[in-house]
Amino acid sequence: MKVEEIYRRDLNLLVALQVLVEERSVSRAAERLSLSQSAMSRVLGRLRSLLSDPLFTRQGQHLVPTEKALSINKALDEPIGSLRQLLSPIEFDPKSCDQTFTIVTTDYAMQTILPFALPRIYQEAPNVAFEFLPLQDEHLKEQLTYGRADLAICRPIYSIDSLQYGELGRVGVSCLVSKQHPLANKQMCLEDYLHFPHAMIAISDGVKSLIEQALEGHPKRRMVLRAYHLEAALAIVDTMPLIITVPADLAYLVSERYDLTVKPLPFHFTPFDYSMIWHPRCDHSPAQEWLRSIVKEECSKLIAKRVIDMGLDADTTVLPK
Repeated sequence: MKVEEIYRRDLNLLVALQVLVEERSVSRAAERLSLSQSAMSRVLGRLRSLLSDPLFTRQGQHLVPTEKALSINKALDEPIGSLRQLLSPIEFDPKSCDQTFTIVTTDYAMQTILPFALPRIYQEAPNVAFEFLPLQDEHLKEQLTYGRADLAICRPIYSIDSLQYGELGRVGVSCLVSKQHPLANKQMCLEDYLHFPHAMIAISDGVKSLIEQALEGHPKRRMVLRAYHLEAALAIVDTMPLIITVPADLAYLVSERYDLTVKPLPFHFTPFDYSMIWHPRCDHSPAQEWLRSIVKEECSKLIAKRVIDMGLDADTTVLPK
């Protein structure tokens, strides 16, 4: 029988057959299915027509199922059990989850945000796995729609109208220079910032444009390096008087690790919102909802703490010295 032929049949009748076999009574079956006794009798009549069999014979007050009724009832156990499971609310258990999550993100998030959420994730769900892919700003929609990525963590710079998102917190920008840099032991002014060569680490292309907007009307910076990974800039930071522009909290983490000096931006700059973004197909997945809740809780808490620790007031536009 073709699928479309099955569609034209009233499959609710098969559920009624199981109830009738279990109850052996039209009245009790009617009560379970919230039908009147006459309506249940009509259901039995339709079942007999559908299956070309009397299905039951009466013995006193009880119905005695025929061999065909018993055979069909037994055959229905597995599919109806599967439907019952399919239609029941899904209880998500992180400990039994073995899903691989694919996340597209920036180098900044990989170094300073996600590592702080991963311990809790693996504590709750020890069998999950992750694949991290570089963010492609221009193709973010495609990565989440066709690339089957589950989540993006970034500052979007193109339209995300068809996507869902949740804000994680506000992120500022600072500069890194080597201890040998001419500005290492002095306050950096705007003229200094425009004079020395620059490296820009790709938080996202949007941060570059935000800085350029803030510097509108001033001479352009000499950009000697733009890279996805910070390591490329660190490789040459001691060979030229380089200013590396990165998110403020990344600057503080890297400065301790590589013995560099942190400098605030010497001009008016508004911290920007960092977000997690996902496709609507992931909206109601219990595993995805769990992952997003952990990322939201842990990363928002982390970003908020860093704003306080580093004096980055989210309502102001001047970064600390």
